[in-house]
Amino acid sequence: MTEGYELPEGFEGLEAMAEKWARPTEDERNAIRFNAGAEDFAEFCEVMMPRLPGLLGRLAGYDPSPSDPAENRALQLVCAFAEAAPHHELYGGSPQVPFSFDARRFVPEHGRQRL
Repeated sequence: MTEGYELPEGFEGLEAMAEKWARPTEDERNAIRFNAGAEDFAEFCEVMMPRLPGLLGRLAGYDPSPSDPAENRALQLVCAFAEAAPHHELYGGSPQVPFSFDARRFVPEHGRQRL
């Protein structure tokens, strides 16, 4: 188990993905995504896709609470997947969106809000 990146029971084996991708703010997750390559996106999607229904089921109705770091980390991992998957599925592994402005120019006002 990767220390500090524990997930809820039943999701063992995803800790390495959590260590790499799960962060509490959109800004932090974007920084990882902007520096990822095609292999990173492919590996993330390959590992996450079969586990996604279980994670989403676990998080259905979940109200983020600072008192449950494992559940929060699961939510952060699912958010990271939602943000990264298009880069694997639609953008050929590029961290940029083709035929668009540089996404690093977009700074979400809520980007520092913690999950």
